[in-house]
Formats: sequence, structure tokens, C-alpha cells
Amino acid sequence: MQEDAKSFAVQVRVYYEDTDAGGIVYYVNYLKFMERARTEWLRSLGWEQSLLPVLFVVRKVETEYLRPAQLDDLLQVEVTLEASRGAKLIFLQQIKRAGELLCQARVEVACVDRSHLRPCRLPASLLATLPKPAN
Repeated sequence: MQEDAKSFAVQVRVYYEDTDAGGIVYYVNYLKFMERARTEWLRSLGWEQSLLPVLFVVRKVETEYLRPAQLDDLLQVEVTLEASRGAKLIFLQQIKRAGELLCQARVEVACVDRSHLRPCRLPASLLATLPKPAN
């Protein structure tokens, strides 16, 4: 669901495969949920990743795990663009359950060209469709 030009969110249901032996979401799966949300955010702006002339690779993630999610929880995974500079995008992503913050991360994504996998500037056509960063 689109909230406004700067913030975007999708809902994710926790399935059995997302949990560990203790019945809570395994920590790395929060990153998968965030990846899905960023992909849907791009799609909401009119972009299919497979059709872009560039690739996005995660360069850095700072994650804070605050509360556990469990089987059958319905989570809201939020994406907020904090900055877009040259060859990178920086996101603040939060995962909530019924408004309660469970996990948050600052994710830095680098833009690389498809053929050589070297950093490159974000395409002007993509930049033109991005919302103004939050900061």
C-alpha cells in the first residue's frame, strides 16, 4: 500500500518456513522481507528491476532487532528513501506488527552496470521518478 510519496509499505504474513526452532522469525528473514518491500516500492514507481539497465546490490545494512515476530503474524514492512546520491540509495526500513516496531534497518544500495558489475550513477530516468528523500 502506498502511504505517501516518501513512504511505502507492504504487508507480509509470517509462514512456518520463516521461523526458527523456537517459533520466531529467523533474523535473516527480516532482510528478505525488506528486500521484497524495496522491490515493490520500485514497482509502485513504474519500474521492473529485470528491465532496468542497472542492478542494485546491497552494500551495507545496519539492523536493530527489537521484538520477535512469530508464526501467522501480519507484518507491515515500510520503505522510506532517506538519500539518493550518485550511485547509491539509502533507505530506512521498519517492520511493524499492529503498529509496534519489531525491527529497523538502514540499508545502503549501490547501483552497478549490468555488464561489468561496476558502480555507476543512477539513471536519470529513474532519478526523475524517485520521491524526494526524507532528509
